[in-house]
Amino acid sequence: MPLSGWELVIVIGVLILLFGAKRLPEMARSIGQSARVFKGEMKGMKADEERADATPPTPPTRPALPPAQQAQPDTSQATPNHPERAS
Repeated sequence: MPLSGWELVIVIGVLILLFGAKRLPEMARSIGQSARVFKGEMKGMKADEERADATPPTPPTRPALPPAQQAQPDTSQATPNHPERAS
């Protein structure tokens, strides 16, 4: 809902009473700078999203691994065969 002329005058008057006439231009300047920075950041985020959508994702590459060595059974400590039980 937009402010009418009198409402705007009252709001400006209250701001002048609260902050003083010297601080209002400084505050307006800092609000303007903040708005510009915010707008620039939003454009940057939008550009990043567009770039991410335009390029297909590449699968991660893994370094080449040496061939796996087959495990050799250790025959140095062979277990003796157990005799079967006769029933």
